[in-house]
Formats: sequence, structure tokens, C-alpha cells
Amino acid sequence: MGTKKKGASRRSASGAGLDHTEAESQITGMVGQAQKLYNGGNYKDALSMCEAVYMADAYRVDNLLLIGALHFQLRNLSESIFYNQQCIRVDPNFAEAYSNLGNALKELGDIKGAIQFYLKAIKIKPRFPDAYNNLASSHMQLGNTEDAIQTFEMALTLNPRLVDAHSNLGNLLKAQGRLEEAKKSYLEAIRIRPDFAIAWSNLAGVFNTMGERQTAIEYYKEAIRLCPEFADAHSNLGNALKEEGQASGGKELVEEAVKEYKEAIRLRPDFAIAHGNLGSCYYDQGKLNLAIKSFKHAIQLEPNFPDAYNNLGNTNRELNRLEEAINCYRTTLRLKPDHPHAYNNLGNAMKDKGLIKEAIHCYVTAARLMPRFAAAHSNLGSILKEQGKLDQSLAHYQEAINIDPMFADAYANMGNVYKDMYQLTKAIQCYSAAIKMKPDFAEAYANLGSAYRDAGQLVDSITCYRKALQLNPSMPETFANLVHVLCYTCDWSDRNVNLQKLLDMYEKQVAADSDGLEGASVPCIQPFHALTYNLDPKKLLRVASMYADRARQNVSLLEIPAFRFRHRGNGSRIKIGYVSSDFGNHPVSHLMQSVFGMHNKEQFEVFCYALNGDDQSSWRAKIQSEVEHFKDISSLQAGDIATLIHSDGIQVLFNLNGYTKGAKNEVFSLQPAPIQIGMGSYMGTSGSDYMQYMIVDDVVAPKGQEDNFTENLVFMPSTFNVNDHKQSARYALKECPDVRREMYGISDDKFVYACFNQTYKMTPEVFKIWVDVLKEVDNSVLWLLRFPPVSEHRLLDEASKMGLEPGRIVFSDVVPKEEHIKRCKLVDLFLDTEFCGVTTSCDILWSGTPMISKVGEAMHQRVGGSLLKACGLDDLVCETWDDYKALAVKLAMDTEMLLEYIKMLDGGRETNDLFDTQKWVYNLEHGILQIVHQHEKGHHPKDVHCDFQKPRRPSLSGLVATSK
Repeated sequence: MGTKKKGASRRSASGAGLDHTEAESQITGMVGQAQKLYNGGNYKDALSMCEAVYMADAYRVDNLLLIGALHFQLRNLSESIFYNQQCIRVDPNFAEAYSNLGNALKELGDIKGAIQFYLKAIKIKPRFPDAYNNLASSHMQLGNTEDAIQTFEMALTLNPRLVDAHSNLGNLLKAQGRLEEAKKSYLEAIRIRPDFAIAWSNLAGVFNTMGERQTAIEYYKEAIRLCPEFADAHSNLGNALKEEGQASGGKELVEEAVKEYKEAIRLRPDFAIAHGNLGSCYYDQGKLNLAIKSFKHAIQLEPNFPDAYNNLGNTNRELNRLEEAINCYRTTLRLKPDHPHAYNNLGNAMKDKGLIKEAIHCYVTAARLMPRFAAAHSNLGSILKEQGKLDQSLAHYQEAINIDPMFADAYANMGNVYKDMYQLTKAIQCYSAAIKMKPDFAEAYANLGSAYRDAGQLVDSITCYRKALQLNPSMPETFANLVHVLCYTCDWSDRNVNLQKLLDMYEKQVAADSDGLEGASVPCIQPFHALTYNLDPKKLLRVASMYADRARQNVSLLEIPAFRFRHRGNGSRIKIGYVSSDFGNHPVSHLMQSVFGMHNKEQFEVFCYALNGDDQSSWRAKIQSEVEHFKDISSLQAGDIATLIHSDGIQVLFNLNGYTKGAKNEVFSLQPAPIQIGMGSYMGTSGSDYMQYMIVDDVVAPKGQEDNFTENLVFMPSTFNVNDHKQSARYALKECPDVRREMYGISDDKFVYACFNQTYKMTPEVFKIWVDVLKEVDNSVLWLLRFPPVSEHRLLDEASKMGLEPGRIVFSDVVPKEEHIKRCKLVDLFLDTEFCGVTTSCDILWSGTPMISKVGEAMHQRVGGSLLKACGLDDLVCETWDDYKALAVKLAMDTEMLLEYIKMLDGGRETNDLFDTQKWVYNLEHGILQIVHQHEKGHHPKDVHCDFQKPRRPSLSGLVATSK
């Protein structure tokens, strides 16, 4: 904010005892005219006239006093001091000169020296109200509030019409937060002197502080009307206009603010505060280079200007010049050690550099210096959130909101915490509150879109993402989320354009990471989403690697030393741990529910660590009852989980999530176990150096593809995938009369193709192949799921555009697991997607229905081939889409061929490798023994092949690892 225009004591010529000669009369007239020019603010012309008088009479005290006052107003403080000292030399009892000398010293920062001169003036002239007024202002600057009030009251007792004292008392009351009393003081000054521009400006400041910006703007304009050259009022008007523009979104008001700051600078080129305010305006407009120029100019004018250094630091941080920003913040604190905003901003910069302890110290210090500092509490909440301390994070966000109920950012940050806690209703409420307070809050719209997405409200999600991008087009992660939801709902209208734009963003982010640029971060494409975009394996590896590095960076927030591992005692069991967020009604548990209890308890001690709470499902109950140790760690954070796993002595730790929802890869980046293995629902490499192995087979990881994995590979003999159908879905081995085609709107005479995969796995290219197949095969239908429901009308519209008549595609709802597997028997031929189904494919094959699948280059595009090979149905694996289409048509036309495949599948379900869960566990244990043997011998990890084919238990002794 600008400072009040300073006044100076003056004494008229009539008190100087001059001779009444004609020359003397002329000089007296000139001094009087100069005083009038001074009173009108025309300082330069007044100074020229006074200098002419000085040339004629260098000892005229009223002229010397006036020259000193003029230099004071023109900010020539050393000249002001010189001429006031001249006055005192001529007249040692000239009280006004002592008072004015005090004013100059006060402006130079020598407050105590100024006080001595004010006291001298009062001693000479005890009833000198101006001196009392100036003395009170000095007490106020030193924080001597009571002395200041008493001195102002003395000045007003001596002269109740001393407008400067009324105005200055108002300043003091305003600084104390006594806004109504301050308002009364300013109004009294205006009542006494309606043309007192300073009082109008100060009154405007009170209304601005009270949030009544429109009134403040009008009063600042009145001050300028009364005194057009009042630079402080122009600067303060600029502040009010900028704040109103930010609150209302009025860019034109911000432009007006820029004009006011420039006018203030024109009037007073050395006005450092105005230069600083102009820089802040440029910063808010995103004109960062102009902002830096303005802040540096302000500092050049006023080297001891802490706010200018602080704001320069903010601008440098915005430009990712972290070292320069930190230096600016430290300079601010050197100049003003109790500057809470500088501590808060320094904390932000320290956090950017990964110096978390230092950042927390800065935030805590900022909050201590300014207990009601909402931003500091919000920043503490953010850093605690990243540390996984969600409850503490919520407490600080709540404190920030208690301090500032209109703090939109705190509401949005609180929403992020609730979203991480899967309390989506509360998250949506927080984001919505933030948007209500700040309608142009793009980040809040983006986060609200993600919350709606996770809650299954996909149309609302798309709307929010689009609104966020409308407000701020430069949000790569939001654009990536929008593209993913559009793919998820089969909105292919701009698919190719969107995917190309997304890949361009990805390449730019990868380039920034490769160049080691400050500000480089994880790519906007998430690893699991990347599987749907047909990226080549090298790109998938790069995406995964960058997210793996981010998980490790997140660990840097935790004060946990590297874990050390104990040697396993002779004869003791190997401890295996499985970490998953999907212990419950989820495909991972559907497939693996018996695995944990099938381990050989003589050799292995098995632990399950549940990242999710108990959903009361039968799958959760079965796993919990059969595994030796089941631990619900859903309320623990990454560091605590890693510490628990290590204290349990786990030697082999499986990650069943990878990069799927609910994963906590930060746990694995802490390396709580010496051997860590990836398997489960993410079909791709982790891209990390903290996952030593990955479960594969020679179909999903064919020879020559090893470089697409950062892990060593554990090759299962038939398929990498395990399922539980042989134990949990035996009802499918016999006829299921309780499900019939008519229940789903399909007649018995139709040849039924089906794909029960989620529709995000479908692409326009594959969908066109399906439509072409339907056109070639009369009386055929394609059976799909409303998965999600919004995709139904979009796919039907696409089919219509391709010329397919209505009724050829049938949609059904998602149903419970048992009904789902039973109705799979109603299908004649299942058509796999490019992003292969896993659980759904196992469901189909267990039901006895053949499936065709086309293998691609990446792991997730080869899963169908792995499952079919394990069933002995290698012939149904296609190398090209032309082969896929031809086979789909051929099997519908050649019913005998199709029947042979059905018989082969139906007769082998009890014996083929795909459904032999116990055999799969035997092979996994065989691989674990080889890996542990390598590790305990001190060998570097190598690929291993689990070639244990018969149901016997291998012992550890004598095992030799087989490597590629």
C-alpha cells in the first residue's frame, strides 16, 4: 500500500520581523506566493521562486524553512536536512525547523533521531500541535501504541482542527484493527477540511480493508480529484482496482490498475512502492518478465524493500528459477526477520527442491509469526498430505478455512484429501464449495471432474474437465483425464485429434525430463491409461519409469532410513507377502482367492496386506480365513506400511496392483523386502529398479522383448495368469437352465458374438471389424455390456453410421459373478479386444465358450494368446486383424469347426493348465525358491523359469537357478 503524503511545519513571513522597504516587500510577496504554490502541490515552481529569494537573502528563515519543506515533498531528503539546519543556525530557537528536520530523519529510517528533534521543538514551543502530531507518528512506527495515542490526543487538544493529527490517529486505529474508530477520525478530518485529499485516501483504505472495494474506489477517486498529483492515492486506487478485478474476474479492472500504477510512477518516478505494486499486477497477469523488471526497479530505488524481494522471489519461482527465488526470500528475511509471507514462500521453494524438513520449518515459522495465516496452514496441510498423514492434513486445511472461510484453495485441497480417502461425496462438496467462491478456479473443476469420474458420474466428469480446460487450456493432466473418460465412454468424435495432441504433450514432458529441466514431472498420461492408447512398449516403459521415480520422490518426504535385512535361519520358512487394494469383490480376488491358502505351509509363511477396508464380501472372507496372516493396513500410510512389512520379516513381497487404482507403490520404493515381485492386474513393467522380478510367460514376454521390462522375468510354464474358477465356479461345468437367451433379449436362432470387456478397451478400428463381421454373417448379433451405461447409445450411433441395421447389437447390464459366468455359456464366440480381457476371458473360457484374440506387441495385447495357449487353443490366436476378422466369420459359417473347439475346451477344463490353480501355485513356489536361493548365495538377480510340472514339493537344498 502507498504511504500518506507527509506534511511539514511552515511559518509565515509576517513573524520574521522584516524591514518594510520596497525590496523587502517584494521578497515577502515572493515568499507568500511560494507558500501558495506549496499549498497547491506545485512544488517545483514554488522551489524555483524560493531559490530566487535565497539568492537575494540566504538568511531569511521563513524561506529556508519553506525550501526545506519543498525538498522534503520532492523526496530530496538530504537537501531538506541541509536547509532546516541552516534555519537552526540562523535561529537556534526555531521550533518548526527542528520539527521538519525530524520529519526528514524519520523518512530516512532514523526514527529515534527524529523523536529527539520533535521533543526539542516541543521544548522550545510547548503548544506546538504539529510537533506533537509528528512525534505521535514516530511512536506509532516504533510500535509504542499507547504513547502514540496520548501524543495524538495532546496535538488535538492543542488544535482540535489539526486535520493531520485526526488523519494520523485514524492510521493508528486502523493498524490496530479498530476500523470503525479509524473511520470516525478520517471523517472528522474531512468535516474540518473537505478538500483534505490525504484523509479521503486513508478513509478509502479503511473501506478497502473492510471488503467494501467499490466504496474504496470512489473515495480514492475523490482524493485524486482533489489532488491530481497525489501519487499515493493513484497507487492505492490501483490496489483496490486490482483486488476488485481478481474477485470479480474483471480483466478490465486489472488494466485500469496498471494505468493507475503507471500514473503514480509518472508523478513520482522514484516511487518504489508503486513500482512494486505494478510488478505484482504484471505477476497476476502472467507477464512475468515485466514483473521482474518492475520489482528490480523498486529494489534499485529502495534497496531495503522486503516486499519487493519477496515478490521477486515469487516470480522467479513461477519461472522455475528456484535458487534465485530462494535467495530473494532469504534477502527478505534478512531485511525483515519476522516476515511471515517470506517464510511461507521460502517453504514453497524448499518443497519444490524436495527439502521437506526445511519446508515444514518455514511453514511452522510463518504460522507462529502470524497465527491466523491461512495460507501457511494450507501449505502445511499439503505437505502432510504428500507424507500420507491425511488426518493431520485435514486438520490444517480446516484451520485455514476457520481463519478464512472464503479460502477456495483450502477447500479444494481438502477435497483432494477426501478423494485420496475415497470419501467422494465429501470431496465433491469441497470442490463445489471452492468453485462457488472462485468461479474461475480451473484446478477445482479438474479435481471435481476426477471425483465425479471415480464416483461413476461420467457425464458430469466430462463437463467439469471441459470447463477446467476452457478456463485454463494449459493443463496437460486434465486434458489426459478428459481423453481417458471420452475413451471410457466410447466418445470417439475427436479421438484421433485428441490422441495426437496427448502424445505431443507426452513427448514434450519426456523431453523435459530427459533434459533434466527444473519443473519436469511425471507425464500427463498415467501408466494404466497408456495401455488403452496403443503406445509402443518403449513409450509404455518410459511412462512407467517416470511414475516409478515419482513414487520414490514421494518417499523422500518420509524420514525412514534404508531397511536392513536379517539372514533367514536354517530350516525356517520363507516369508511371502502379498500387497493389494483389491482384497474383496474385485477381479484380482475373483482370480486369486484360493492361491493364498494353497501355499505349502511347511516351506512358506504367507501374509496378505490389505490396502482396502473390509467390504464384507465372500471373497474377502475366504482369503482372510485361509491365509496364515491377514493384516488390514487401509488406515496406515506408506512409511508405516513399509515398516510393518519389514518388521514382519517378509523376504518376498508381491505387488498385486502395479499402477491400478488404490496402489501404494511408495511402499515398494522403500524396499521393505529384499525381493519384490510384480504380478496381478497391471499388465506391464513397473519401470522401476525397486521391483526385482515380474511374473510372465513366453507369450506375453516373447524372446527379444526383455528390454521392455526393467525387472528380471519369472517365466511360468503355461500362463502367467492364475484363476480360481475350478474351485469357485464349478456350477459352470454343467448345464445352467436358469439362464436363457430370452432373458437378455436374444433369440435362440441367432449366432451370438459377444464381448463382455469394459468398453474403454474397445477402439473404433476393432469395433468396425465387428460390424463388418456382423454384415457378413447373417442372423448374427453382437452382445455387449453397459459397462459403463453411457457408452451404449454412442456405440449404437457408431454402428448406424457404419450402415448396420438396428437390432444387431444387444446390450445388457452388468450382473453378479455367478450369473455372469453362467450367461457366458449362451455365447457362441467371444471376440477379444486389442487391450485383452483377463478375468473376463477366463470367465468365458471356463464357461466352455471359445474366444479369438489378436496378439499385439505389448504385454497387455498378448494376454488372450497366453490364456488360449494354456487351454490348447493356439489356433484361435491371430497375428493380424485380417486373420481375426476372417476367423470370426469362418467359425460362424463352419459350425463343425466351432463345435470341435467347444468340445476341446469343454472336455479340458478339469485338466488344462489355465484352470489348474494348485499347479500354478506349485510353479510359483518353484520360482520363489530359485529366486531366494540366488539371493541368499549373494548372486545378482537373473531370469528364472518355473518348470516344475508335477504336484510335488521342491526343497530348497540342491536347487540351482536356471537362467536365460
